[in-house]
Amino acid sequence: MKVIVDTNIVVSAIIRDNIPEQMIMWIIAQPFIDWIASDDIVLEYKDVLQRKKFKLPPDIINRWFQLFDEELVLVTPHIAVNFPRDVKDARFLECAIASSADIFITGDRDFSEAQALVPTQIMSVSQFKVFIG
Repeated sequence: MKVIVDTNIVVSAIIRDNIPEQMIMWIIAQPFIDWIASDDIVLEYKDVLQRKKFKLPPDIINRWFQLFDEELVLVTPHIAVNFPRDVKDARFLECAIASSADIFITGDRDFSEAQALVPTQIMSVSQFKVFIG
């Protein structure tokens, strides 16, 4: 199974240290699941985590950067997706298409409109939790 995780879920995993983090750690621990990203997504993850408003200590940032470097399976999108609702979020849809991802986990309701653009199932953390049982 191939799973893409939205930046808002990664931030929630780090800031709140609860169900989103448990979900990410579970995904990483499963040999049958690949956490998929593109270079643009990794850059976004890293950029957002370094924002001053989150006040994350360097050791936490470095731990997650290392996790990204070790655990993410990178793909290179070759198809541009027109997603006018939020242009910068098109990178997730492009990654989903390039990787034939099974699931995209997000807390962003804007993506409900994107379901028609990709065959990837778009779901929340709670929906994913139900999905995996």
